[in-house]
Amino acid sequence: MFESFESLRLEREGVALQVRRAGQGAPLLLLHGHPQSQAMWHRVAPELAQTFHVVMLDLRGYGDSGRPAAGERNASYSKREMARDALHAMRTLGHERFQVLAHDRGARVAHRLALDHPQAVERMLLLDIAPTLAMYRNTTEAFARAYWHWFFLIQPPPLPEALIASDPVRYVRAVMGARHAGLAAFAPEALAEYERCAAIAGTAEAVCADYRASAGIDLEHDQADQDAGRRLTQPLRVLWGEHGAVGRCFDVQSLWRAAAGSFTGRSLPCGHYIAEEAPALLLQESLSFFRSTQ
Repeated sequence: MFESFESLRLEREGVALQVRRAGQGAPLLLLHGHPQSQAMWHRVAPELAQTFHVVMLDLRGYGDSGRPAAGERNASYSKREMARDALHAMRTLGHERFQVLAHDRGARVAHRLALDHPQAVERMLLLDIAPTLAMYRNTTEAFARAYWHWFFLIQPPPLPEALIASDPVRYVRAVMGARHAGLAAFAPEALAEYERCAAIAGTAEAVCADYRASAGIDLEHDQADQDAGRRLTQPLRVLWGEHGAVGRCFDVQSLWRAAAGSFTGRSLPCGHYIAEEAPALLLQESLSFFRSTQ
């Protein structure tokens, strides 16, 4: 899927970080969602690499990146720690300042990255999320039914891990196939990648730690920012699927306007997996929003 991309294996504090890069121009970091990997960008990354220096990172716990132990309070999978991975990867590749395109879990990492390291993030396009703190505090029955995995994965170990590890392919297909477009939205080779990576030893534990962190230590970090009046200072664009649960269950525009000084956004005629369901529209939005030169 990424024949023109260079594959790199980086490391931060003992955690392996799988990276691919290609293209010239301004650096653009791509961060994927759950339960996926950088393979989710296969319909847009090659095109973006004609204009930008595209860097794709597998988040820790996903894809071919490392799966460290969760640590106390799942701190190893806090979005703050995962954001440090992304910053380290970009700095290692020579990019002190860059733009970010991110989906789902990766978008939550990007949100934290932009808050903690505003000097590094020039502008940011997030896909199909609202701020994590607002989503947990305003959960409804409709959201809980649609995003059942949010509440399943945060249950105490070892039950969620054991159920996922007993049949990781079934888990991937259950989560992704239940959305608006079903499994038909995914190219066979991309779906095979998600299934392969889900079966890597330690994935179930890492995925649960990621979500437990989001329901615990990440909320504390987010609340501290809110209490201090910290908001995103970068230009922010958010896109969400009109057939997805985020747009149905939350006032996405109001929530992001409260969290950012400069916000634009709209819904697209698709579901949650925008990069795979509506790649042409995402490319159009990306090329109009991101700056092609530094």
